[in-house]
Amino acid sequence: KRKNMDKKVATRYIPIGLMLFALFFGAGNLIFPASMGQNAGVNVWYALIGFCITGVGMPLLSVMAMGYSGCNDLQEAAGRAHPLYGLFFTIVAYLAIGPCFAIPRTGTVAFEIAVSPFLDKESIKLGLPIFLAVFFLISFWLSATPQKLVDRIGKLLTPALVLTIVLLIVQSFVSPLGEPQAPTKAYATPVIAAVQGVLDGYNTLDAIAAFVFATLVINVVREDCGLTDRAEITKQVYKSGIVAVALLAFIYIFIAKIGAESVPAIGMQTTGAPVLAESAKILFGNAGAIILAVIVLLACWSTAIGLITCCAAYFLKLTGRFTYIYWVTIFSIVSFLVGMFGLETIITSTVPVLMFIYPLAVVLIVLLFTDKFFNGRQCVYAFTVGFTFIMALINGMETANIKFEALENVLTAYLPMHTLGLSWIWFALIGYIFGLLWMKFVPANNS
Repeated sequence: KRKNMDKKVATRYIPIGLMLFALFFGAGNLIFPASMGQNAGVNVWYALIGFCITGVGMPLLSVMAMGYSGCNDLQEAAGRAHPLYGLFFTIVAYLAIGPCFAIPRTGTVAFEIAVSPFLDKESIKLGLPIFLAVFFLISFWLSATPQKLVDRIGKLLTPALVLTIVLLIVQSFVSPLGEPQAPTKAYATPVIAAVQGVLDGYNTLDAIAAFVFATLVINVVREDCGLTDRAEITKQVYKSGIVAVALLAFIYIFIAKIGAESVPAIGMQTTGAPVLAESAKILFGNAGAIILAVIVLLACWSTAIGLITCCAAYFLKLTGRFTYIYWVTIFSIVSFLVGMFGLETIITSTVPVLMFIYPLAVVLIVLLFTDKFFNGRQCVYAFTVGFTFIMALINGMETANIKFEALENVLTAYLPMHTLGLSWIWFALIGYIFGLLWMKFVPANNS
């Protein structure tokens, strides 16, 4: 009996990894690689390197960092800098991956690709609220019983999702859409394309979501596998994370390839949604739109369910008020209302928040992994986060067109990579060094 239990534990990371992949893989993961492929053209492979750093590498590192840290949740991890910062960062992260951006985006992308192609122009305006109402009603129902999440997502939705995507990929090799074209200005050279790919990867929101999903994975490992040893739990979390991001990388590579090859056939598109819709029609004929609808609905529903579940559980724990079903209801309704603004508005309004929150996520990952190097001293967390916060806030405000010209001119002139949105790296490094110096010269009881 013990042997059978060990065997079950040894392979349990596979369905957990599939569940994690399905939670990650949603609206943004479909449209952003396709759009990037179109714009990058012949430089698509360089752009993909950058995209995989933030769209694949960072989610894996987020999951691994949470597993390695031994923290129970994101608030505890970020709270190592200061409890109030932990609360602030966690609420911002949950709202970003929850009702403000990511959850509504799942519904609007599903509509744009899976439903809109079947409607005439007059019916689209009426169709959006009806579709979103049905979409979030079903999401609410599936989110109401989270204990069945692993079986519903890992065992049922994910294999069907992967199968439909593989069919699309295979057909793109059998009947290529065309040759990649010259890149647009943002991807003009291999180096610029790689840097832009890094920023494109922000849009998936997966590195932020990974902090939240890691908590779910850790709990599943503890409950389903019956593990209590921290090292064993960490090992299972690592394995699950690798399964998830390996599948993500596979999908990104070939969706970007389809996007790059699609320009001669369908022309340049404003977003990735029509890139996928039109490409599927060409590759599969009349059945193409239906196949793509299946892909999108599965991906977007699985992500919406995971995000609603995690957000409801966190806010129930945070407030200690009302019930889990109450919070599921609130997030489903708010997501529906935000979704009514449409996909383009949601994408545009997300970018400034991403430019603010992603640098803070990166430094948290680094700090959690190097915690033992500085003996977990709060001063290192505080200085690093504090310095990064300043530049991340400036980047976010500049992206939102709230600019201070004199400051911007100075930063552009003297701070490398500022125009690329990556100057926060230098501030983070300075903060980390200040923290280490403070640790060396100030006693532990004073920091």
